[in-house]
Amino acid sequence: PLDHQEKGELEAEWLQDVGLSTLISGDEEEDGKALLSTLTRTQAAAVKKRYNTYTQTLRKKNKQSVRDVRDIFGASESPPDDFCCVPAPLLDVSPDEGRMPTVPCRNGQLPDDTCDSHASELDEARDGKALPGIIKGSGPLPDGASLNSSTLSDGSQDEEWSFAVPRSGSMSILEAIPDVPVHSNGAADPGQSARNVASDDEYLEKNIPVDAEELSFEVSYSEKLTQAPKRNRFKKLDFKKEDYVLPKFVVQKTRFGLTKAEDLSAEDMKKIRHLSLIELTAFFDAFRIQLKRNKTEKVKGRDSGIFGVPLTVLLENDRRKDSGVKVPLVLQKFFEKVEESGLESEGIFRLSGCTAKVKQYREELDAKFNADKFKWEKMCHREAAVMLKAFFRELPTSLFPVEYIPAFITLMERGPHIRVQFQALHLMVMALPDANRDTAQALMTFFNKVIANESKNRMSIWNISTIMAPNLFFSRSKHSDCEELLLANTAAHIIRLMLKYQEMLWTVPSFLIAQVRRMNEATMLLKKPLPSVKKLLRRKTIERGVTSPKTSKVLQKSPSTRRMSDVPEGVIRVHAPLLSKVSMAIQLNGQTKVRDILAKFQCENSHGSSECIKIQNQRLYEIGGNIGQHCLDPDAYILDVYHVNPQAEWVIKPQQNV
Repeated sequence: PLDHQEKGELEAEWLQDVGLSTLISGDEEEDGKALLSTLTRTQAAAVKKRYNTYTQTLRKKNKQSVRDVRDIFGASESPPDDFCCVPAPLLDVSPDEGRMPTVPCRNGQLPDDTCDSHASELDEARDGKALPGIIKGSGPLPDGASLNSSTLSDGSQDEEWSFAVPRSGSMSILEAIPDVPVHSNGAADPGQSARNVASDDEYLEKNIPVDAEELSFEVSYSEKLTQAPKRNRFKKLDFKKEDYVLPKFVVQKTRFGLTKAEDLSAEDMKKIRHLSLIELTAFFDAFRIQLKRNKTEKVKGRDSGIFGVPLTVLLENDRRKDSGVKVPLVLQKFFEKVEESGLESEGIFRLSGCTAKVKQYREELDAKFNADKFKWEKMCHREAAVMLKAFFRELPTSLFPVEYIPAFITLMERGPHIRVQFQALHLMVMALPDANRDTAQALMTFFNKVIANESKNRMSIWNISTIMAPNLFFSRSKHSDCEELLLANTAAHIIRLMLKYQEMLWTVPSFLIAQVRRMNEATMLLKKPLPSVKKLLRRKTIERGVTSPKTSKVLQKSPSTRRMSDVPEGVIRVHAPLLSKVSMAIQLNGQTKVRDILAKFQCENSHGSSECIKIQNQRLYEIGGNIGQHCLDPDAYILDVYHVNPQAEWVIKPQQNV
């Protein structure tokens, strides 16, 4: 198990990963304050727990005073949020209900062999008795089936789950930020979204298949877990290897539409990553599972060539040729070679290819690819498939974070429904670095093309996930055979979920977008200087329309103020700099969709065939205000977005795809 100092280092790494390094350095930074101001109750509890462990370690190590967690979050009359809610319906699932194939643990128990105390709590819930919503205490976790390994599960047992009682009079660094209630859709006031619009029932997705379940991205996943439902609403599933079936999910569409990861600016996606990791940690905290038990393996990798080079280095080299590249060019070439003639080739990813040719091509790619001197026409699809696997296997660190696998193992051993596994995986995908997330998306798209030809190539979703799991989740640490089996099975199951739910997993949860909007608003507020007496007097003069003694002219409003006042309420001006009709004022109503605005511009620019083709590739962007850049869903109702961000500019331009 980790000693106290190692735990402190692990928590310090976590604080840095979630964008709260200022809590370690002690610097005052607006972004850190803004991030803390947007946290939900469960997210704040996760941050408090990690920061508390870090500060306790620092005190013991250096015997020096550090900022107390109460100075960061402020005093509160409510009890500390160091809780763990375990809703009975999430854990009370029969062995055949929505879970991966059972693998025995090293202690000889099956995943169903939970401890007596835990089982008694679930029995009480089934009998209608009150299930404790909050479990406090210390000591080992109540999960007899958890992975019992020092190498995979190090530190899985939580230390003391308690925080000091908040002291009165402590000053919070967040007091400068007004506590404005925020609706899950991002509006500062829940009533705003209802203005001049129909009820939810009128616009939620209709005609949902009978065998499909609805997913909502509107409410924090960790908050949902702490609200134990009164009855088990999950469907029972029977998984067998020969006819593996995953449930169908349908995303609940709201008036704000859906947002893909590539639809947001890089700066906003960085904030999404930080929030996702905090939310993922809080999510596992709700099950009393420690997300990360060991520090991230760090391997430098090569500085040149193709194989063994970090994704970020490859992309940096590729962007000298094409600034918009998001997936390494060599990987795109491997995809193309397989798609040219290998999609129907039987066992395409099971075959090893010609060893001599593979070795030769690897050496030539390392030496010639960046200089565009490698001759791709001589490579066949079999060698391309082999080198694609080798490309991922030889990355300095695995494409997906293998350090999270033990937490997923424990989660799946406890048997929650696939919906819960999906939510955990969804947050993990959102927390990936940009290079990993974009590359993984392209990889899943490619593999789904392979699986679409299963009748000819014999590569099912089960085959692909089993073959590729060791290449996408790998650890350089040594494990026992049982641990390797658990890791491989869990990794393969995760890959299956990614392939099945790819479109949904790369859709940004709207509750995270709402938090980003609040972060941006808080950052602007914190950076806004307090007005001087001179500016206040000048403002009063403008408001009264008094003549300036220096210019003998009536002071005019600023261009931005004049521009805002010239546009009536509910009217937006849309700019399309690349089209012949470059600007248009559009009156909005509760039924105006983004696609309606695009259609108006298409009508105005349809005089020539080239203009018609051009508009088909255009999307409407929301830019500025409380968002960096947001490519809007064509089905989004623009008036609702306008109410959330009235300061935004609206621009039509080509979509930036991965």
